[in-house]
Amino acid sequence: MSSILTQDSSLMANAIRALAMDAVQQANSGHPGAPMGMADVAVALWGRHLKHNPANPQWPDRDRFVLSNGHGSMLIYALLHLTGYDLALSELRNFRQLHSKTPGHPEFGITPGVETTTGPLGQGLANAVGMALAEKLLAAEFNRPGHSIVDHHTFVFMGDGCLMEGISHEACAIAGAWKLNKLVAIYDDNGISIDGQVAPWYIDDAGKRFSAYGWDVIGPVDGHDVELMDRAIAKARQSAAKPTLIIAKTTIGKGSPNRAGSAKAHGEALGLEECKLTRDALCWTHEPFVIPEAAYELWDAKASGEEAESAWAARFATYKAAHPELAAEFARRVAGELPADFAQTVVDAAVAAHTQAQTVASRKASQLALEAFTKALPEMLGGSADLTGSNLTNTSSTPPLRFDADGQPTVDANGRLGRHINYGVREFGMAAIMNGVALHGGHIPYGGTFLTFSDYSRNAIRMAALMKSRVIHVFTHDSIGLGEDGPTHQSVEHAAALRLIPGLDVWRPADTAETVIAWGCALQSKHRPSALLLSRQNLPYAPKSGLEDIAKGAYVLAEPAEVGLKQKARAVIIATGSEVQLAMHAQAELAQVGIPVRVVSMPSTTVFDRQSVAYKRSVLPDGLPRIAVEAGVTDYWWKYGCAAVVGIDTYGESAPAPALFKHFNLTSDNVAATVRKVLSK
Repeated sequence: MSSILTQDSSLMANAIRALAMDAVQQANSGHPGAPMGMADVAVALWGRHLKHNPANPQWPDRDRFVLSNGHGSMLIYALLHLTGYDLALSELRNFRQLHSKTPGHPEFGITPGVETTTGPLGQGLANAVGMALAEKLLAAEFNRPGHSIVDHHTFVFMGDGCLMEGISHEACAIAGAWKLNKLVAIYDDNGISIDGQVAPWYIDDAGKRFSAYGWDVIGPVDGHDVELMDRAIAKARQSAAKPTLIIAKTTIGKGSPNRAGSAKAHGEALGLEECKLTRDALCWTHEPFVIPEAAYELWDAKASGEEAESAWAARFATYKAAHPELAAEFARRVAGELPADFAQTVVDAAVAAHTQAQTVASRKASQLALEAFTKALPEMLGGSADLTGSNLTNTSSTPPLRFDADGQPTVDANGRLGRHINYGVREFGMAAIMNGVALHGGHIPYGGTFLTFSDYSRNAIRMAALMKSRVIHVFTHDSIGLGEDGPTHQSVEHAAALRLIPGLDVWRPADTAETVIAWGCALQSKHRPSALLLSRQNLPYAPKSGLEDIAKGAYVLAEPAEVGLKQKARAVIIATGSEVQLAMHAQAELAQVGIPVRVVSMPSTTVFDRQSVAYKRSVLPDGLPRIAVEAGVTDYWWKYGCAAVVGIDTYGESAPAPALFKHFNLTSDNVAATVRKVLSK
């Protein structure tokens, strides 16, 4: 029997190796080494342990699989094709070609069965941490005695590059603190990266490192022995209160006579001659892209997947009968739908803010909005990178997230599970973990830090935009207005830089009503991440005639005051955030000298840019000179055809905020003078 198992496992693994080398060779681009080296590990996991259904990649209780070393994308494409997902062989032939379902790195939303977009190393591992956290929290919230509807594992493959990236430390350290026992990471320890043998520059003892994080560590294990890997995975699945690292010793490019174990196997095609030699070495007699029926039969997971999902569906039906309200809430949450009355919740909160007209910092306005929204949306899972008291991301509805000695989430004195995460000083890890939480489903993650530290998070923010994931970033201390901390903490270029990320909505609200609506839009944007840029300093409420146009990203805040006879505006001042008050004061100053101007508040350039041409022209009429005002770099604003921009094109200084605004000439007097200068030309 053991010899038959060995033969079957060899056939399954070699099918992966053949597809990997053939696809990379045909594209003459890609990374065959990792798929060929991890093929046996994949047989052990996907062939014997992974709970999934190729017919329904979105089944809620499936195991999650993440290929963090995403350059080895042909591994997951081969697995998806072989196990029966809707990924035809023709798509593997079109590897890395335009509009194929097999891009150079796995992309969420492109390939059925791909759980997250990977490629930037280490982030897939951090996404997996977020997925495992989401599973644990949903299980604690929805499972009931005798009814386990949330019970799955998160598996992640990763390589040396993932562990070299600093984000791996951020994410894996907190995974240990959270005791994510259903997280299993399998480390492809092949000792090779693009530059060659890693030993001269990478000498970490991964086992000791992860043990120090609070992980169980198994191995090193021979990654080419399917039976040993099978037992290691089975052991990892039994962990009671710790995530598990399995160290799999492998040979990159396994099977290639002349390139196995070398950097040559890492990032380039083997070459036609080496492909032929590899076929001979593997006793693989089939032509390129030809997989024997016996291999398909061994890999086919359609029947087992249907059986697993059907068993879960039966359990869920029993659960629904016993707990109908919980079942309905679970279904809503995993579908990512908001409650039917949530739009009215936003309206009510905005009207309340408009009526109260408070003068508060927009970070405080954000917390006030969160008080309403976290109460209405139990799926909101907040946090901060060690700046809770500054970001104000906590509310009365979001107790701190804590775990007991057994790794279970604890409840507070009122029996509520924790919903606010202390991420520690881990901005990048936080952002990537939030991506994983969002991708898993069931929660809407948001997290806070200072705007200047968005640079740490930027690549994860970009990945959220690429994946169209609802993740909300709260960035406070948004300008020189934070004052004494100086230029290291004063954001000058960050707002403009974030606005350049396609698919990211960036909001810089000016008052409480704009902040509420910004939050409402972010929460209702199911397929788009958002960034809220908020002030440290207090901002006066800007009187307005209505609220309905704020959600369009820009609106006419104030038309010209009467100057003698009613006059039409001669110019438009565009402002955001804390600078809206400067525009309003400048409008009043200009009115005193007979110059009527319109003030436009533009809390979100990215949202405004998506509006109809007619609406944009109604806000920014043709023929009127435009003057933009923002406490940041000026380059971004020329896209709106501005005649002048009042901003800052240098770094800040350390001083109290009022002194800084005066020093940098960000004053209403200067705004008014700039308008007069433009009109005099």
